[in-house]
Amino acid sequence: MTQPIPTIVLGGTGYVAGELLRLLAAHPRFELASVMSDSQPGEPVAKAFPHLAAAYGDTRFRSQAEVQALVTGAPECAIFCAAPHGVSAALIDSLLQAASRAGTRPRVVDISADFRFRSAAEYEAVYKHAHDAPARLSQFTCAVPEHLSKLETLHVAHPGCFATATLLASVPLLSLGLTPPVLFVTGITGSTGAGRKPVEGTHHPLRNSDLYSYNALTHRHAPEVAACARAATGVEAEFAFVPHSGPFARGIHVTVQAPLKTSLDTARVLAALREFYAGSPFVRVTDSAPRVKEVATTNYAHLSAVANGRTVAVMCVVDNLNKGAAGGAVQWMNRIFGLPETTGLTACAPGWT
Repeated sequence: MTQPIPTIVLGGTGYVAGELLRLLAAHPRFELASVMSDSQPGEPVAKAFPHLAAAYGDTRFRSQAEVQALVTGAPECAIFCAAPHGVSAALIDSLLQAASRAGTRPRVVDISADFRFRSAAEYEAVYKHAHDAPARLSQFTCAVPEHLSKLETLHVAHPGCFATATLLASVPLLSLGLTPPVLFVTGITGSTGAGRKPVEGTHHPLRNSDLYSYNALTHRHAPEVAACARAATGVEAEFAFVPHSGPFARGIHVTVQAPLKTSLDTARVLAALREFYAGSPFVRVTDSAPRVKEVATTNYAHLSAVANGRTVAVMCVVDNLNKGAAGGAVQWMNRIFGLPETTGLTACAPGWT
């Protein structure tokens, strides 16, 4: 079948939503039916995203009531939720309740943190507030697409940007038993990872030409990475994570280090990574160190590694807004609707961002 699939974007004014809209504008099957913004209903999408005016010149943001009417009127639809954590759960639950009453069957990919944990207690321990839809947690699977061959739930929770890069680098090490289950992670993220609302960490005079760590060994994404790694490998691993703010807008560079269980050189580690990701069209293992500009604006991840017989370091670069958020979500939704997972996602990086 080639009929358009009605598609809805929630939390429509943030950077991730803007990236979703950019990808959907060129997608051959997902057709935007509505984009929701509680803060700007009725306002033009192009006012929030002038770079998307050519695709959405006449499109306006809709209210939750208008979106709910679409969800209950379409037999099936794709819902991408880019609302903030702590907001997504209640919003998604409300729409799914309305769909259940109407007998419709929407599918959801949530890009927030609200459905990344298997239990409300795990979520509450990290985010310090009660979960708004604990009964829905079992309906979501949280995983990087490359690490789960078969989806057994109706909906998906995307692991997030730092988590995506860290998991792509770490899961092969744990799955193949190359390292003990204690990994040391250094991650550098672009300023768009902090969201659209200006804060000190994204203010240009403070961030430009600078590099600094934050939330060292206490970042909230570390437990999410551990939970996803456990689901993918069966290994209970510890991630000592130190994130950094980088002086660029898009991209993430992660380095994962660990001692080796047995002596391996660089060539053997690279061969193991290539074999592990042989069936993954968006993951490329390179001999040279990967660079953010190679993947910026794309859904590709580039990995490389170095080993000296005692220690291994695996480097991974992704675009935080694309592979780490919107692109990864579209990749999942492609699979949910039985499309090739590469559909609408194969554009190359511009190279000179």
